[in-house]
Amino acid sequence: MRPSDKLLAAYWKGTAQALLQEELNKKPIDAQAKNIIFFLGDGMSIATVTAARIYKGQKAGKTGEEEQLTFDRFPYTALSRTYCTDAQVADSACSATAYLCGVKTDIDTIGLDSNVVYKNCSTQNDAANQVSSIMAWAQAANKGTGIVTTTRVTHATPSGTYAHVANRDWEDDKAQSADGVDSNTCDDIAEQLVRNSPGKNFKVIMGGGRAYFTPAAVLDPETEAAGRRLDGVNLIDEWKTAHPNGAYVTNIDELNNVAVATTDSLLGLFSPAHMEYFLESSTAKNPTLEEMTRTAIQMLKKETNGYVLLVEGGRIDQAHHDGRAKLALEEAIQFDLAVAAALNMTSRQDTLIIVTADHSHTMTINGYPERGNNLLGLSGDMGDDGKPYTTLSYANGPGYPTTFDENGTRIDLTNVDTTADGYLQPSAVPIYSETHGGDDVGIFAIGPQAHLFQGVYEQHYIAHVMAYAACVGEGLKYCDAKQSSTTPEPSSSNRPIVVSYVLLAELVMVWFAGRFMFRS
Repeated sequence: MRPSDKLLAAYWKGTAQALLQEELNKKPIDAQAKNIIFFLGDGMSIATVTAARIYKGQKAGKTGEEEQLTFDRFPYTALSRTYCTDAQVADSACSATAYLCGVKTDIDTIGLDSNVVYKNCSTQNDAANQVSSIMAWAQAANKGTGIVTTTRVTHATPSGTYAHVANRDWEDDKAQSADGVDSNTCDDIAEQLVRNSPGKNFKVIMGGGRAYFTPAAVLDPETEAAGRRLDGVNLIDEWKTAHPNGAYVTNIDELNNVAVATTDSLLGLFSPAHMEYFLESSTAKNPTLEEMTRTAIQMLKKETNGYVLLVEGGRIDQAHHDGRAKLALEEAIQFDLAVAAALNMTSRQDTLIIVTADHSHTMTINGYPERGNNLLGLSGDMGDDGKPYTTLSYANGPGYPTTFDENGTRIDLTNVDTTADGYLQPSAVPIYSETHGGDDVGIFAIGPQAHLFQGVYEQHYIAHVMAYAACVGEGLKYCDAKQSSTTPEPSSSNRPIVVSYVLLAELVMVWFAGRFMFRS
């Protein structure tokens, strides 16, 4: 856009007409999805998407507001309602169960319905409480599966693909021991990934968390710190034994040397805990999220029946918790690069790509900054106290000390470098870790059946759309719908089955209402 164009009504009318024509030309891809790539920007609120878009543009020397993220250009968008069965504001565990397993559940629990009792092992082990994920459904249909994340591979989001756990923190037996749990009768998350289905059948596992798989006797290859496991078991060695034609890698060089064509399974653990923030990873030999995504797709494209891949930009969320908006936006940009890579490596006709978030955060874009104002800078406005304030701020978080002095007086930011990597954006409430937000998050989709995302949906709807599009699972499937459209109308004796689902749903809602009305 030329600088003078912003003053011309003709420019804005022209851009609107072009967008209108794009919408008029839009045609749904009404076909089966051979492959599904599910991108989860952890904590990627609407405000984060907007800020990342502006930040991306400003890094490229533009004013920023006119920039687009890769998934901004996806043809179908919707909103996801993220609350959980017992929580107005979700965490990454109950939300993962929703969008991966198609069932809403209680906060801090994974792969279990709301009959689970938090930190209760017997309810975790009760098969009646366990719910399966899109990965289990895909494997039953002989599809390849994989997970990629910048967090520990045992963290809440990736765990939603394979684990059943009454406490999301039980990533290893050391964490269970802290809660007085007998790890011999209650499998931790790392054990479930390596030993149980569907985790043990994943073709690709990449992220951080090495220390959660090894005992104290095994020193980390990067930090030389001892492993965390108390049971003396080396789960990495177990994985190697179970996958004789697999490859285990710990850095970008080893990843680049993997012979993808002849490797059946890939385990990449690139850090003892979470992978380093992108802005702080110069000394780490980590692959980027884009590089991991490219390798994962190369591995899974070998699958004759297609694949389902989860890719998580997990450290967007953690940077927000740290009150470091710049780091969060950099993580969001890396996430967008991974989306772009997937888009370039796949076909629109057979691959459904979904981009969404599990929950929001409390970061806001505020004030009245001029067009092109540095997003990480001051808003250009003054508070009633005559002092400037930043465009980005948090409702709560560790940035409170950068906002107020010991007397409760707001700090003058005039000479403060608010664009520094380590700067903590101001917060209104002092709290060691900024919290999640409860507002809706976006869903962006492209490919077969992407048009099923055009509205405001409960979060657990997402898993059912994936299953429908890929013809997996036990619910409605595109394949069945397509077949029935070419066969005679079913007899009236079959129609009450549909009605029974509606009645069942109504009965469940009544049960839930009673449960929470009388809950102690």
